[in-house]
Amino acid sequence: MKNRKSEGVLQRLSGGALSSSENSGSIFKRGIAALAQNPEAEACFQRARAAYKAHNFSEAVLWFRKAADQEHARAQSNLGLCYAMGKGVTQDDAQAVQWYRKAAEQGDAEAQYYLGFCYVIGRGVTRDRAQAVMWYRKAADQGHAQAQSHLGACYYFGIGVTQDYAQAVLWYGKAADQGQVAAQTQLGSCYAGGKGVTRDDAQAVQWLRKAADQGYAEAQSRLGAWYYFGIGVTENDAQAVMWFRKAADQGHAEAQNFLGMCYESGRGVAQDHAQAVMWYRKAADQGHARAREVLGLPSL
Repeated sequence: MKNRKSEGVLQRLSGGALSSSENSGSIFKRGIAALAQNPEAEACFQRARAAYKAHNFSEAVLWFRKAADQEHARAQSNLGLCYAMGKGVTQDDAQAVQWYRKAAEQGDAEAQYYLGFCYVIGRGVTRDRAQAVMWYRKAADQGHAQAQSHLGACYYFGIGVTQDYAQAVLWYGKAADQGQVAAQTQLGSCYAGGKGVTRDDAQAVQWLRKAADQGYAEAQSRLGAWYYFGIGVTENDAQAVMWFRKAADQGHAEAQNFLGMCYESGRGVAQDHAQAVMWYRKAADQGHARAREVLGLPSL
């Protein structure tokens, strides 16, 4: 049960944007290196990127493939992503993994991250948590923020490695310093619970707020709960409602349930049973157990 839950956490941490984790400086440096090594492949890659940005996915795949066949690592990684998402090609996880692996073996951090994610959930490959950790580590050692966050989660939950909260904090911290919202959220929880680090409520709130301020629903919901219960902050119902609403409006089921509770009891808002039922129903429709119980619905 622990690994199933933790793998769900890892799935929520995954990114979806094309080459989303690279900063402009690393893209520029890699582009110069690739251009010097194989200008024809780089030209194909740039045409693919332009087509992808224009949402002409079939043309993007054509040019990614031309570059990938010339061993252009970024093109191979992005071609894998196109197969994973079914953009410009029929969705095919096995093909995605094949192209990720080609790029990952050339040292491409983005591909290493995606390949690790495939191994942790068994997408396109047989699930292998040790392989997942290996590829995450390769990407994390290159500064890939999402890989660092996932590696932190592996240590936190004991996925593919011996559970080690101190190592979790180390890797969460590296990702959090780069602004990775999931890592900031988890790092806040580590400080709040004293897991892998000395308990520090001020640090906990600071990291959670950084993620919440970036619009990360999970952080907003947790921050709302801390205000609701007075964990690490002075209890404040108005602040709780504000953060619950931000997360609930993004479809976060736990926040929707909490917002229903606030309206039911009149905490931080005027008591309003109709509003309570509305928010409970939104949470219940996503399978939230307590919300379903409140509404008298059967468990899923």
